[in-house]
Amino acid sequence: MADPYAVDPQHIPLLDKAQDILEYRFENLVLLEDALTHPSADNTPEATHNYERLEFLGDSILGAIVADEIFARFPDLDEGGMTRIKVSLVSGSMLSQVAEDLGLADVIIFGDSEIGTQGRGLHSALENTFEAIVAALFLDGGVEAARTWVMRVLIPLISKDMAAEPENPKSHLQELLQAQHKKPIYRIVGTDGPPHDRVFKAEVVVDDKPIGKGQGRSKKEAESEAAQQALELLGFYRDDEEKD
Repeated sequence: MADPYAVDPQHIPLLDKAQDILEYRFENLVLLEDALTHPSADNTPEATHNYERLEFLGDSILGAIVADEIFARFPDLDEGGMTRIKVSLVSGSMLSQVAEDLGLADVIIFGDSEIGTQGRGLHSALENTFEAIVAALFLDGGVEAARTWVMRVLIPLISKDMAAEPENPKSHLQELLQAQHKKPIYRIVGTDGPPHDRVFKAEVVVDDKPIGKGQGRSKKEAESEAAQQALELLGFYRDDEEKD
C-alpha cells in the first residue's frame, strides 16, 4: 500500500521553500504538494493529485474566513457594502497578486507542457494555488491554521473604501437579485483546451433558468463574464464596472 505521506523527493526543496513562505510546517506534506501542483504536472491515472480539488474546498473556506472578518470589523455596513468588500478581496486579481508577492510563483510545480508556454497560465495558477493552500492548511491543521495564514497575508488589505468602489458584474448582479429575494447560482458547464491552457465556460442561473453565459482562463473570469452578460441582457450593465 502506498504511503499517503510520501512525496516526490524531487519536490522536497520546493516544499521546504513553500513552508517557509507560509510560516507553517505540514504534518502531511502530500497536501502541500497537491496544493502546489498544476494539472499539467499531474501524471496520476485519476488526475486528482493537483490543486483542483483543493481549490474547490479552499474557495469556500476562504470566503467564510473573509466574510467573518468583514462582519466583525464593519458593524455599520449593510449587506451590499460587505459583499463589495468580500468580492474585491477574494477576486482573482487580488489573490494572484498576493500569491506572486509572497513568491509562490517560484514553488508551483508545472508540467513540461506549461513550462513551454512562457507563463501564459501563471495568473490563474497563482489564484488557484492560493485557494488550494487555504484548503491544505485547513485539512492539515484545522480552521485556525487556515485562518492564521489568511489573516497574515490577505486580511491586512481590507479597506472600508472597497465598499464604495464601483461594483464588478458579480456583486452588482447579486445586489440586484437580492432586492427581488433571488440568488444567482454559477455553474461551470464545460472546458476547452489542455490542462495547461484551459478555458472555462460558465453560466449564471436564477430560478433554474440560465440568464448569462461566459468563458475565461479561470473559473472566476468565466463567472464574471456570465454575470456581465446577464446584466447586459437585463439592461443593468454599466460601462464603468470592473470585472472580477
